[in-house]
Amino acid sequence: MSVQQETAPTVPAALRLHILPTDLGPCTVRIQESDGGPPPSSGTPDVYLHGAAGSWTTFLPLLFGAVAIDRVLIDLPGWGESTRGVRFEHFSIEAMARAVTDVLSALGYRRWNLVGHSMGGFLALHIAAAWPGRTASVVTISATTFDVSEAARRPLRSLSRSPAFVGMLLLMRSLAALGPAGPAIVRAIGATPVMRPLMSPFFAYPAAVNAWVIRGLSTDARPASFFAATQAAAHYDFRQWRAIRCPVLATRGDTDVFTPPSDLVRLADVVPHVQLVTMPCCGHFAHIERPEQVQQLLEGLRTHGETAEGEHTDTNVPGLATPARRHGAMLG
Repeated sequence: MSVQQETAPTVPAALRLHILPTDLGPCTVRIQESDGGPPPSSGTPDVYLHGAAGSWTTFLPLLFGAVAIDRVLIDLPGWGESTRGVRFEHFSIEAMARAVTDVLSALGYRRWNLVGHSMGGFLALHIAAAWPGRTASVVTISATTFDVSEAARRPLRSLSRSPAFVGMLLLMRSLAALGPAGPAIVRAIGATPVMRPLMSPFFAYPAAVNAWVIRGLSTDARPASFFAATQAAAHYDFRQWRAIRCPVLATRGDTDVFTPPSDLVRLADVVPHVQLVTMPCCGHFAHIERPEQVQQLLEGLRTHGETAEGEHTDTNVPGLATPARRHGAMLG
């Protein structure tokens, strides 16, 4: 498996760095420009939105090979290198979405493809609904949506159904109460062998995951940001997603304990143009465990994902090994 590499992926060359203001605080952005294509901001980029337990670096395995269009990697306010001056009192799904679109507009982009992992998938779907004319496509990787929203609203009632998420939520809430000591505690634990078993629910084969991934997750843990994001999702009105007009590809790993199969089923009832894919031998981070397959899906949606207005398909993305099913095709 690709996660068995000995060292962390080298950061790709020629990433342009920007720090841009938003209503939630300064936002750090990196752009990987297309190879020999039009100048930056003249096309429709792929925009990567990380999860609540990550930063732009979780997408490193997807950033190699030919670059057909610009790739925009955002550290959302409150995460990664965008933590200084963050305004938690203004946190909401709408405010985070506005921060992303303000950044993209400031960079000169008028349309975009969104690739969102976990919380970033939730955010991508909201942006697609709120800005349907500017969102060309959405790919969600284990988007944490319906189940997480309900668990954030009623954690104790949801403990038996979603123990992994509720356990993390309660832990992050406790660490957030410690202020700056919270992230420091997680980083300290991340430097010990204890971190790997703690992170094992994220992955199908945790023993195969390289140490750089485990260290990165501990470094990127932001308890206050995590807790604020879950509270923002707790009372979200998912009916807004009926306004989505672009093709949507929703994926999850077959062992994912944070995105249950029921989330994809419910997504298909709300989003007009959605394709559902379950990826085998994956947990919550398919772009780390199976980056080649995820990249194939991204390219397939871009090339073949045009869906007629009002039509629903389960999948027509190249690389699917079995026929589509109502509850999601299985990628081989």
